[in-house]
Amino acid sequence: MEDAIFIGGGGEDYAVKQGLTLKYANRHGLVAGATGTGKTVTLQILAEGFSAAGVPVFLSDVKGDLSGLAKPGSEGFKLHKAFSERAAKIGFDDYHYEGFPVTFWDLFGRQGHPVRTTVAEMGPLLLSRLLELSEAQEGILNIAFRLADEEGLALLDLKDLQALLVWVGENRAELSLRYGNVSVQSIGAIQRRLLVLENQGGAQIFGEPALELSDMMLTDKAGRGRINILAADELMQSPRLYATFLLWLLSELFEELPEVGDPDKPKLVFFFDEAHLLFDDAPKALVDKVEQVARLIRSKGVGVYFITQNPADVPEDILGQLGNRVQHALRAFTAKDRKELRMAAETYRENPRFSIEDAIREVGVGEAVTSMLEKKGVPGVAERTLIRPPSSQLGPIEPGERAALINGSPIAGKYEEVKDRQSAYEILAKRAADAAREAEEAEAEVAAQEEKEREFRNARRYSAEEERSTSSRKSSRGDSFGEKLTKNVMRELTGTTGRRIVRGILGSLFRGR
Repeated sequence: MEDAIFIGGGGEDYAVKQGLTLKYANRHGLVAGATGTGKTVTLQILAEGFSAAGVPVFLSDVKGDLSGLAKPGSEGFKLHKAFSERAAKIGFDDYHYEGFPVTFWDLFGRQGHPVRTTVAEMGPLLLSRLLELSEAQEGILNIAFRLADEEGLALLDLKDLQALLVWVGENRAELSLRYGNVSVQSIGAIQRRLLVLENQGGAQIFGEPALELSDMMLTDKAGRGRINILAADELMQSPRLYATFLLWLLSELFEELPEVGDPDKPKLVFFFDEAHLLFDDAPKALVDKVEQVARLIRSKGVGVYFITQNPADVPEDILGQLGNRVQHALRAFTAKDRKELRMAAETYRENPRFSIEDAIREVGVGEAVTSMLEKKGVPGVAERTLIRPPSSQLGPIEPGERAALINGSPIAGKYEEVKDRQSAYEILAKRAADAAREAEEAEAEVAAQEEKEREFRNARRYSAEEERSTSSRKSSRGDSFGEKLTKNVMRELTGTTGRRIVRGILGSLFRGR
């Protein structure tokens, strides 16, 4: 199909080609359905179609079997005959096997190139979500980020943030006057959350060299878009880390990419598998941010496709922005299931040939109800569609093949070695060391001054005693008899008797006059 990605065959005989128009591919989309209904294959054929059209793709490999995109399918594969028959049935005349250019990524650096960001780039909102912080704890984290900006402290990895929180705790009295209460208990709770994240291996996501988004938007020599596959089978053991990282990546694309309006084809297509993890127990501020990004990022040429079991997993305001839809079978065993099925059917443009609600319940594996945007972005009529078979290998490649592709990647060696430049941890450690040294020097100076004062006081005491002793010796040796007599008389005159004698003499003198 010209300027479109072939999805499969629709209509009563499945001969009517259904496609995703590239011009409207940045209007986002949804791939939904119960486990085992064919969502992974649909994801695989969409990635193939975008790559062939020269559009880079990012997707997460939750089950560990999407690495097969790098390798052509084989006639020896057990489903080869079924695939060939399906291709003929839907009019897929040029169906053939081929592999596609793939770049493997892994937050833990084991199954692909390491993916890192900095604490500062993650920001307090997403980091609070990752750490499951309370409102008060999130407030303190915002204070820490504010101080990092004011003090010129680069927050690159977890030890930078941990060191900054220690500094905040030590200066909490002053900071509480400026920003509100900063409690030791809240700081301790954040530090414990960071320790848990570190023990889970989450510390590896933070550091440098940080991911450059341009490395996810490459094409090969033939002009095909590279398919970026994030190894997520191990990452899914920490679902909040998985969801937070993908949301960060989406936010970075929104922040960094320039406006392009309505391009002929997307600059990048982003598949968010297990999308329900993003919205489970998410605070309103986070859901609002996702809605904002989904609404505005299409003008940056990025298409976002949510992969989930049920459309109800996606908030209604976001669901309304997903114009291209592939709905695999939904099970309806309970009243709640039937209600959700009915709500899912109501979001499609009606087709007079069949009941959409019945079709969603009845479609088989590899079949779906599809609706793609048409001219002027109008939703197409819902259609029962038999999904085309993949051209690449269905299932994972061998570890040796994966390693060879990683080593031969155009970015091989760029992210493997961790760099640890001067940041908040080093700056605060230097400040602490300088303060400790200054304190020691001041203490030594005070001690020296006190010692001098003691010596001075001791010296004065010894000098005074010596002077008194010398004077006493001189007096005892040099006094004459007359001097001694005079002193005795003076002592007597200063006594009571002496005062009487003086008064008597003076009185007689005055009377004699």
